[in-house]
Amino acid sequence: QGATDAARAAADIVLTQPGLSTIVNGIIISRRIFVRIKNFLTYRIAATLQLLVFFFIAVLALKPRHFMPNDWETREDFPDNHEWPQFFHMPVLMLMLITLLNDGTLIAIGYDRVEARDTPEKWNLTVLYIVSSVLAFVALASSIILLFLCLDSWNSGFLGGLSYGQITATIYLKVSISDFLTLFSARTNENWFWTTAPAPILMGAGALALTISTVIACTWPATYPDGVYTEGLARRKPYEFALYIWLYCIGWWFIQDAAKVLTFYILKKYNLFGYNDTGKLEMPASALQYIKDNKEKDMSNKKKSGHH
Repeated sequence: QGATDAARAAADIVLTQPGLSTIVNGIIISRRIFVRIKNFLTYRIAATLQLLVFFFIAVLALKPRHFMPNDWETREDFPDNHEWPQFFHMPVLMLMLITLLNDGTLIAIGYDRVEARDTPEKWNLTVLYIVSSVLAFVALASSIILLFLCLDSWNSGFLGGLSYGQITATIYLKVSISDFLTLFSARTNENWFWTTAPAPILMGAGALALTISTVIACTWPATYPDGVYTEGLARRKPYEFALYIWLYCIGWWFIQDAAKVLTFYILKKYNLFGYNDTGKLEMPASALQYIKDNKEKDMSNKKKSGHH
């Protein structure tokens, strides 16, 4: 403040107010920005791994045609009048809707409420990938289990048996919900998801995206987009199936968050991959001992030099 134009142009940072509070505020804001970027990357890696590995396993290991009852053509209670496909896949339109609704609302994470760390931040990509992989693995496991239960519903009696169109809508809704719940887990880093309330704009964006996804999954007409039979969950019994999927996803969300917290606990306790190492200057033991031994001598020399 009060500097010449030349000094302002040459300076790396210009203080607009007197005192050091401006520098402190700038450091805090920059650390919050860093946390927001790290939260987004953690979620983005986890969501991508979940989708890619899930469809990879689903296509290779869970073949819908093998789960059909042998007497499906003569059973009066079997809802489908056609053979299920050889491989499981979702319509491209549904994948586009997931991207549009979930990823589009991620713009709001730039305004999320986060807590700045006390120590300087620095990138630790190994830890970033480990945490993202843990989040992705839990979400992936829950999706594989749900798909297996739905495909095997006519053999196990799960929910009385589901049509293939309902199974397609089920996986669409499950992936949509778990994707966004993963974001709310990733945004709190090593803490539980309820420790820091999300910003209203992020909460509103999430509620809007999840509401639209639920409505689409429940009301989708019986059609064949990309040749894949799809039918809304509310168009056939059990009509409350969407509620069961929500409860299923929320239950796994707690497991996912617990796995994340446990991962951070292990990383922090054993300082794995340098998790506890920050940009903070750490003096060696010899330097600390020198300061301790010569503190009084240096202070006395300073007082003597002040008298001259």
